[in-house]
Amino acid sequence: MNFCFKYTFLGILLALPFAIQAQRGETGDKTFGGRFPPDVVAPISNTFLLVKNTVDHDIIVCVRDQYKKYLNHVYIRNNEEYLFTGLPISRVYLQYKSKEFYFEDLQKTVINFGERHTFTFFYDASMEGNFMVIEEDDFFKP
Repeated sequence: MNFCFKYTFLGILLALPFAIQAQRGETGDKTFGGRFPPDVVAPISNTFLLVKNTVDHDIIVCVRDQYKKYLNHVYIRNNEEYLFTGLPISRVYLQYKSKEFYFEDLQKTVINFGERHTFTFFYDASMEGNFMVIEEDDFFKP
């Protein structure tokens, strides 16, 4: 009986790592859905914004309009991309959470009817003038 109990316990310990799934989100998840208002969608605008994450960690991207009003947010895994569709016709800019820091891209993108735009998220120390560090409250404000 003691022999059987030992091998059963050993079998459970060996199988446990394979049974546990990571708490890491999938690209496209609304990780902070409870902290943001509902997404703003304009299906007739026929707009597309492709965001590529080329760094070695996951990011959360928040899209805001020219008045800094919330439009949409999404979780993007490292080396993956996400296509925002139906964004309102406006000037938009991106904020992103990278590890424990929050950033705002200083370049605004003009979104017009039927246009496709691409934003590639990468870190390059020589490009530090293209973004600024923001506070967590700025990232989550409606």
